[in-house]
Amino acid sequence: MTRKSVTEQYPEVRPALPPRSRGVIGLFEENCTVCMLCARECPDWCIYIDSHKETVPPAAPGGRERSRNVLDRFAIDFSLCMYCGICIEVCPFDALFWSPEFEYAETDIRDLTHERDKLREWMWTVPAPPALDPAAEEPKEIAAARKTAEKLAAAQAEPAEPAGPAEPADPQEGAS
Repeated sequence: MTRKSVTEQYPEVRPALPPRSRGVIGLFEENCTVCMLCARECPDWCIYIDSHKETVPPAAPGGRERSRNVLDRFAIDFSLCMYCGICIEVCPFDALFWSPEFEYAETDIRDLTHERDKLREWMWTVPAPPALDPAAEEPKEIAAARKTAEKLAAAQAEPAEPAGPAEPADPQEGAS
């Protein structure tokens, strides 16, 4: 309040945004299993997904064929999107991320529906997740896995016990 306000000239001077700011949604297509959770949970119904089923041959001889969904179309209509982030939160396979890109204005509102190619391009602008807090408590899953690994290592490190005197096969043999 004691300083004079300064207006930054936007096109010439880009704003300094926080590292995890919400711009657009990026798609990591390799993780998408076409489960449709993002489209069903979207309150604006601005996510369009098309897919087809494909038969995958058995992995091993004697196995059975499996079917899997193949992504044909993944589009987000940013003229409808309210940037709530529900689609990103409900994605169980981490296929959607916030990208800090915010310059995607179009002259025609119909051009704000971005297909998977454009969403994939924005994926490369997604910043790395923040580092874990070194003072944080270790997750219980990792602690349990570490404890099991330590027990296995201790069991393998113990030398085998020397064999004692051989027991007779027949209990009557030792009695005579």
